[in-house]
Amino acid sequence: MKTSDFYYDLPQELIAQTPIPQRDASRLMTLDRATGKTEHRHFYELPDFLHPGDCLILNDSRVLPARLLGQRLPGGGACEVLLLTDRGEGTWECLVRPGRKMRPGAMLSFGNGELTAEVTGEIKGGNRLVHFTYQGIFLEVLERLGKMPLPPYIKAELQDRERYQTVYSRHNGSAAAPTAGLHFTPELLAAIAAKGVEIGYVTLHVGLGTFRPVKEEDITDHTMHSEYCILSQETAALINRTRAAGGRCVCVGTTSCRTLESWAGEDGRMEARSGWTDIYIYPGYRFKVTDALVTNFHLPESTLIMLVSAFAGQEHVLAAYQKAVREKYRFFSFGDAMFIASGIDENAEKPENPEKSTVSGDNR
Repeated sequence: MKTSDFYYDLPQELIAQTPIPQRDASRLMTLDRATGKTEHRHFYELPDFLHPGDCLILNDSRVLPARLLGQRLPGGGACEVLLLTDRGEGTWECLVRPGRKMRPGAMLSFGNGELTAEVTGEIKGGNRLVHFTYQGIFLEVLERLGKMPLPPYIKAELQDRERYQTVYSRHNGSAAAPTAGLHFTPELLAAIAAKGVEIGYVTLHVGLGTFRPVKEEDITDHTMHSEYCILSQETAALINRTRAAGGRCVCVGTTSCRTLESWAGEDGRMEARSGWTDIYIYPGYRFKVTDALVTNFHLPESTLIMLVSAFAGQEHVLAAYQKAVREKYRFFSFGDAMFIASGIDENAEKPENPEKSTVSGDNR
């Protein structure tokens, strides 16, 4: 298949620049992966589509405030460093700007010298190795000095950095949020659990490679980025128990899906694992364990829209995206969501108030 097969036309004004006031008031498009039928609902209605005996799998990675703005020494020229991967002993792989003035040996200062650094190496692709010097705990220094590394298509300043974190985030390490989870509130999670749906967690630290466009004409020529992920014994046992009893494994986000599909056996059985994954899912892939998917709307020609197309069918997905554009859904990280599963028409609860399911625009 060609990369252009996953293109759709998106007006710039539909790219959400800020989060809405209430997380779970986002709109929710349902897509039946078997029939292609869609329906317009709201995210707070997600429990209507979950069944007792299902399990809901969430990615609990937490975004690092990994964007550092400082000065080059001794001249004082401005610099920007974006932390990507912890290489240990105070050294991180980073993106830097301006690259031509950030060669090995360059000295940097952040927060009036509270944090200093030296560029110690340059690696393939242009990233730099940067060694940091500080007093105390590095993550606490980052909390004081760092900014959220928002995606390049978001130009607005984020007023509350917790809105780029899920309410259940626990483990620091991501360079971008697992955005399908941004819609959940503690109250919604409690309602889901009360329905008899067990909740499990995986950890996948999202890398900036998630925003890297596919430049090759043939999608199979694309080299997928690697990300570190963890599947605990507790979550593996939950998934095995759920599916053995006939329940569904509902993944929240492509990151949860990629984690499970990376470590699932050919028979769908899960075992605790951790490590780097570069799994690349596109149409033709056979899903081993993912039965339903909660996801945001993704960039045209991205590996994420390819994954969703593998799950629900390219024609169904692109038709749904075209409907979302016509109905003026909000797109990408701070945008609206989709719930994708088979048999939605037969199994979903209908809203008591029909007006509740219309495209009301109450969250715009």
